Amino acid sequence: MSTLLHIKNMVCPRCIEAVESILTDENLSVEFVELGKVIVKEDLSDELKSKLAKIFKERGFELILKKNEIVIDEIKSIIINLIHHSGEIPEHLNFSEVISQKLNSNYKYLSSLFSSSEGITIEKYVILQKIEKIKELISYDGMTFSEIASYLGYSSVGHMSTQFKNKTGLTPSQYSKLDVKKRSKLDDI
Repeated sequence: MSTLLHIKNMVCPRCIEAVESILTDENLSVEFVELGKVIVKEDLSDELKSKLAKIFKERGFELILKKNEIVIDEIKSIIINLIHHSGEIPEHLNFSEVISQKLNSNYKYLSSLFSSSEGITIEKYVILQKIEKIKELISYDGMTFSEIASYLGYSSVGHMSTQFKNKTGLTPSQYSKLDVKKRSKLDDI
């Protein structure tokens, strides 16, 4: 028998490696792992789940046990993966359709659940994640604003710049000139 674990704050490939390492150190066999989810081959006792929860917490992760929290974390993982780890985003990508399909659930329900728990809409969360990706790409100094806008699925540089300024108080150009470019951790958004 296997056990599916939902783990909060898994936001990058290094997080996957860290979680795999924790589970291996506990002599558990990892069957499958992706952002926010792990399947171990063993059936875990409540005592072992509590132990893992403590270890995960020490490393900045959180073992999620409540159904609603699992769904919210899955929504966040889908968005983070699309924006930060999937490459170029098509201009007309409909995040609501992708989320609804991946979770095989009604988007209105998912949106309501997310908003009531997180205090912002899924759409605003997508924008905040895109803003962080813009900051990252500006920091690398390898793409023009036009290329960044296209890469993140914006219809124009103006649209991207307006969203960026609304959330940061700076235009992308002003941000690029800062000596210290402040960014947020993805799991803090």
